[in-house]
Amino acid sequence: MTTTLPAVGFVGLGHMGGAMAARLLAAGYTVLGTRRSRAQADELVAQGLRWRVTPREVAEESDVLITSLPDDATLFSVAAGPDGVHAGLRAGATWLEMSTVSPGTSREQAGWAHERGATLLDAPVSGSVPQVRTGTLTIMVGGDEDAYGRVEPVLRALGTPTLVGSNGQGLVLKLAVNISLAVQMLAFAEGLLLAERSGVDRDVALRVMTSSSIGSPMLKARAPLVFNLPDDAWFTLALMRKDIELARVVAQELHVSLPTAEQADAVLTQARALGYDDRDLAALYQVLEQVADGRRRAA
Repeated sequence: MTTTLPAVGFVGLGHMGGAMAARLLAAGYTVLGTRRSRAQADELVAQGLRWRVTPREVAEESDVLITSLPDDATLFSVAAGPDGVHAGLRAGATWLEMSTVSPGTSREQAGWAHERGATLLDAPVSGSVPQVRTGTLTIMVGGDEDAYGRVEPVLRALGTPTLVGSNGQGLVLKLAVNISLAVQMLAFAEGLLLAERSGVDRDVALRVMTSSSIGSPMLKARAPLVFNLPDDAWFTLALMRKDIELARVVAQELHVSLPTAEQADAVLTQARALGYDDRDLAALYQVLEQVADGRRRAA
């Protein structure tokens, strides 16, 4: 007996959304989507993506709608209006909101979808483009259990999903993970710079540190980027700063102290002032290096 795969629509075909769409196309799904620039989707269209002009058109034809967007404001912009997701989302559809936005925004959109007869699950991911390509994303899902069961096969094509609780809780867990990512990368950059400035060969220090007990999968994956930043960032410092700020807002609401997140936020703010917003998270080493050079010149 042949099982018909659901049609999956994407609103947001950037680095992550585009990579997820490509993986689902390779898995045999019917995939349609849109983004601001049609030209930037040409490679996906060549792989079989069905291009649609507006978010509304994507939502109208999707059994499973995936949004993968940079922030709350962008989500609101593609959701509202006559050509937005709200105008096209149909009853019975499942909306996988895979952006990292505020939990409150996700719950607000979930309430709207429920009124429409659809279901929204927040499903942010841990991992970047390399993990999408190998199907090894960690996916944290918040929302209705029955809806999760319906879309679990789609999520398993992308990685390992876990239903963690109600709407918004997947996002809280994602923010918790990203606190650790920022703090780990910052601490690693601090230690690496300390070793290098003491006279230890920096490549030796990098190799030993990542092979030691502190060598998490994230640090090992980013080690090749530290001294050779990619032109095309896996995860920008601007996005990390946004996520840390979201985490701090949630923490304030819950009366939770986040001392290391606050320190990471301060360095990420420095990074912005130094022009590193669009560089990969691995650029924290260069940020600290530039700050140290400035202090040396001032001494």
